[in-house]
Amino acid sequence: MATEHTFVMIKPDGVARGLIGEIISRFERKGLNLEKIRRLHIDEPLALRHYAEHVEKPFFPELLEFVTSGPVVAMEWSGEGAVNVCRDLMGVTDPKKAAAGTIRGDYGLAVTHNLVHGSDSSDSAARELGIFFG
Repeated sequence: MATEHTFVMIKPDGVARGLIGEIISRFERKGLNLEKIRRLHIDEPLALRHYAEHVEKPFFPELLEFVTSGPVVAMEWSGEGAVNVCRDLMGVTDPKKAAAGTIRGDYGLAVTHNLVHGSDSSDSAARELGIFFG
């Protein structure tokens, strides 16, 4: 399998709860390489670009309010099968259903406040990396 690049974002709840180091260390211990990192406050136009596929969904207003509520940490990770490796480390979207040992299973509180976002495919990763890192 070839080296992939993927996008991971620590959401405002992960930053506010002081989990940046813990989350990054999980990806590092798995053998992934941190290529780029930046801390920023997402504004509404950036959130609309990033979550474009969700704009018409009923949960979007809550997601928009949450993701713009505080700083996030945007990262590019690389490694063999990075997209799926990162998603496995994060766990399923709903922390109540996420397995113990995953980031969301261990620390997540609710579907919206689930600490991390990760690209779901190589195509999504390329789009999201372009949005956050140009």
